Amino acid sequence: MYSSGGDGDEMKITLKRTPKGYTKDTHRVVPPEETLKRVEKVLPDIGVTRVAEISGLDRIGIPVYSAIRPSSAKGAISVYAGKGATPVEAKVSVMMEAVERYSSEFHNADKKRVVIGTYSEVSNGRTAINPQSLILPGILLPNVKLDWIDGFDLMHKKEVLLPCNAVFHPYLAPFRLFRSNTNGLASGNTLEEAIFHGLMEVVERDALSVAEATRETGREIVIAEKDGLAFELYDKFVKANVEVKLWYLPTDSGIPTVLAATDDKELMDPSLLVMGVGTHLDARIAVLRALTEVAQSRATQIQGAREDTDRERVVRRIGYERMKRLNGHWYADGKEKVRLEELPDLSTDSHKGDIEKAIKMLKGIVDAVVVTDLTRDNLGIPVVRVTVPGLEMYAIDRERIGSRCKRPTQR
Repeated sequence: MYSSGGDGDEMKITLKRTPKGYTKDTHRVVPPEETLKRVEKVLPDIGVTRVAEISGLDRIGIPVYSAIRPSSAKGAISVYAGKGATPVEAKVSVMMEAVERYSSEFHNADKKRVVIGTYSEVSNGRTAINPQSLILPGILLPNVKLDWIDGFDLMHKKEVLLPCNAVFHPYLAPFRLFRSNTNGLASGNTLEEAIFHGLMEVVERDALSVAEATRETGREIVIAEKDGLAFELYDKFVKANVEVKLWYLPTDSGIPTVLAATDDKELMDPSLLVMGVGTHLDARIAVLRALTEVAQSRATQIQGAREDTDRERVVRRIGYERMKRLNGHWYADGKEKVRLEELPDLSTDSHKGDIEKAIKMLKGIVDAVVVTDLTRDNLGIPVVRVTVPGLEMYAIDRERIGSRCKRPTQR
């Protein structure tokens, strides 16, 4: 249930238990074919002009699709990428990303939800998220007025206000706390499905940030033929002479997060020293997401169409050997190894159950898990922004580094 609006309106999110109807290589309420039929209909409404497969640009063979949306807001990218274990999943992935990007832009209907004031002003009689808990690149002076929007804290089951800068992307207000991003932005067949995947992305970015900052890679995952689809995807890289290292990242929460790092032994191209990361309560799904994401990263680098990366130009100047040394911790042999079959499956039979379990695992690490509903009435596809104050952002914004990224390491 969701309602929001002017003064006196109450906003609340009540999680509903909808059984997962598809658990083959991802966990969804319905099979991807059903989602595809639904999302294809709204593409003209959000300005998507083209959806194309770009898997053929690479030799790996894992499905990757691209979508173009020329009408994207100023400050946002207009070319998106999606991946999956099957072509249908990859196509759904990129289309849903386009829906997310459209929904995250500031719409006229959002104006009635915005409150303007300093942190102390909006906290008078209401609960507001302290901007400092969002890991700012600098100090926020107490007299600065911000734009605030409603959210719902699932951890404490209460309405809260949080800065619009943490919700909308792009965010182009005259005063910005930080560069806006899409971390925690997610869509789904149901609101619960969207919330779960948004929460997993925030946890994933936190785990990657801490691992990058501390160079604690965790345990190297060993894939065997009996691992089914995970082995099939892994073997596509091996057959293409692309080395893949899989790491089970150390996390404070224990929520499984996996990183895949690839090294193209044939091309020895520095721009193809790329990574993919996946987080899920089922470690097997996290592995699949990491492998498909690193395939997407390769195809995106080869395509060179995204506006948000000049990585290729930078890394070519650095060179293959030096790039490999700079990221040597991801390509070294792991001191500790673990078989995929030994990794946990903590998932439940519903996204409601998964959300509740993940929040329980995060208690003691964070103080709030805030959801802002960005579902657009003209689309009817659930979209949310999940914000978890205190979780790290260093992997996507080097100006924002918190205490957990600064903790001492043995290296």
